Amino acid sequence: MKTSKSVALMALGILWIAASPGIQDACAQETNKVGTAAATFLRIPVGARALSMGSSFVSMTDDPTGLFWNPAILPTMQSSAFVADHSDWLPGLTFDFAGIVLPLEGFGTVGFGATILRTDEMQVTTPAQQMGTGETFSASSLALGLTYSRSLTDRFSIGGTFRYIRETIYNCSASGFAFDVGTLYVTPFAGIRLGASISNFGSKLQMQGEDLNVRVDIAPDQEGNNQSVVGRIYTDAFDLPLIMRVGVSGEVFQTDEIRLTLSADGINPNDNAASVNVGGELGLLTEAIRLRAGYRDLFLDKNEFGPTFGLSVNKLNVIGEVSITVDYGFQKFVHLGHSNRFSVTVYF
Repeated sequence: MKTSKSVALMALGILWIAASPGIQDACAQETNKVGTAAATFLRIPVGARALSMGSSFVSMTDDPTGLFWNPAILPTMQSSAFVADHSDWLPGLTFDFAGIVLPLEGFGTVGFGATILRTDEMQVTTPAQQMGTGETFSASSLALGLTYSRSLTDRFSIGGTFRYIRETIYNCSASGFAFDVGTLYVTPFAGIRLGASISNFGSKLQMQGEDLNVRVDIAPDQEGNNQSVVGRIYTDAFDLPLIMRVGVSGEVFQTDEIRLTLSADGINPNDNAASVNVGGELGLLTEAIRLRAGYRDLFLDKNEFGPTFGLSVNKLNVIGEVSITVDYGFQKFVHLGHSNRFSVTVYF
């Protein structure tokens, strides 16, 4: 059983994150950059396990959703894994993620992940046909990432992800590239972990496409001139949602049958004020069942996110060394109801 020393260290780590001057100063500002980044789907949490722990996951271990949270998590995995994640995220929006992680002995760990956010079909309307033209359109966002990570020592690992990003709406699109980098350190103090990552460092996105073409009469007060000159609406280029995460986690209580893990992340994005995510996971019956709860964006003014809950049935043997984990996560919103998240992970 863990001693009270680990509890004290965890508490100090969580208090350090919550009391960070940078976070307090950012939260105290009256203005921020909300709505100034493109591809904000890159901020949607991946994995029912992480979501139900309040998205405090940058220092957790042994989970293939490290492809999103922190590539340095991947070397802690004991086997190869495939994960599929699905959610009806908000009304009219469907979110999906799929990833595979392959530990390669003597080389490190490689992984590939794909994220897609889609809208339902919507009616095309014009000023003259406000009830619809009979045509429909949709919008989607896609990210494809290639990850490499490795352990440099038995306590320290590092990793990076190169990602292609594309957003489309009707006949317009924007694309770019981004890079993530992360580290994970397992301290000698009761196994408490420290994690850090920087996500979505890359190019700006700018919408382009034929829907931006407009016909222009360059001399509307004159007769006989060309009224079919094609012009183009110029769109601004927007930064990607750069996010810095720093977190601490550890097992504050552990026996052969029961485990309690607490985690806390400090979040500093470029398109909002800083905040803190906290969560916990209770493993029961020798990890056969896991229960989770958390809260996202603490100390953030006008926080839209409420509490999170979740559970999982862990590593059910299928055949041979193949096992499956099924996770469920629940996210409460202040004004938009709630979202259910389902993940399936296959270990092989």
